[in-house]
Amino acid sequence: MTGTAGRRVGPGCRPCRTAAAPAPWPPPHEREQHSAMDSLGTSQGLAAYDDRAEPISAVVFDLDGVLVNSFAVMRQAFTTAYAEVVGDGDAPFEEYERHLGRYFPDIMRIMGLPPEMEAPFVRESYRLAHLVPVFDGVPEMLGQLRARGVGLAVATGKSGPRARSLLEQLGLLHLFTVVIGSDEVRRPKPAPDIVLKALGVLGSDPSRTVMVGDAVTDLASARDAGVAAVAALWGETDEETLLAEKPDVVLRTPAELLEVCFGSARTL
Repeated sequence: MTGTAGRRVGPGCRPCRTAAAPAPWPPPHEREQHSAMDSLGTSQGLAAYDDRAEPISAVVFDLDGVLVNSFAVMRQAFTTAYAEVVGDGDAPFEEYERHLGRYFPDIMRIMGLPPEMEAPFVRESYRLAHLVPVFDGVPEMLGQLRARGVGLAVATGKSGPRARSLLEQLGLLHLFTVVIGSDEVRRPKPAPDIVLKALGVLGSDPSRTVMVGDAVTDLASARDAGVAAVAALWGETDEETLLAEKPDVVLRTPAELLEVCFGSARTL
């Protein structure tokens, strides 16, 4: 279906670094207390973090599974690439999904698949990009964050050009200060480089920044960059695996991020 300003909105899905590194947010000895979740596992606990917490000044997002529901297109592109390069047999997409968040060539190496799969995968991803929807609530959430002066960035496992092309096609690119792909840093996720690069462009202190992702690699990258690790559960992520990593915050809808940033205890 179509969202505001002609954007395609998809159906709802189921249920830092300076010479002296800043203190983690919340501090380690308070993290368990202040990230306590309600019975639904939402962000209520962190939103209620006491008035000593500084306001959130920036949010770094993963792309696939967080902003856009690209799994159907990803599956089709992967299946086509596997058939062209490997040949007959079932494409191991379920295993591929377990490594999402990483750069495609890194996934091929981990899975022992031919790196030559990248070219047809990228070709098909571009060809099918018009079928990728935005998750319900994402355009509104981004608009409110931007309107309140929060800096926005994307740090994705995709290549930078492909990520920017998709966001431009969806009418969302203008909302982000920077969109960084895995090909634009020396060490992709789970290393912190991509988040640190986003922090540098945004000019945001790690203690006032959160990273929203749907993969274990996102949480690891966030934590090693010194920012709060926020788990997004509205896509097709493996919820049990993600929660086992003990994210600082768990969100089940995009709108809950607004409470994290602008909750009553956080005065801007």
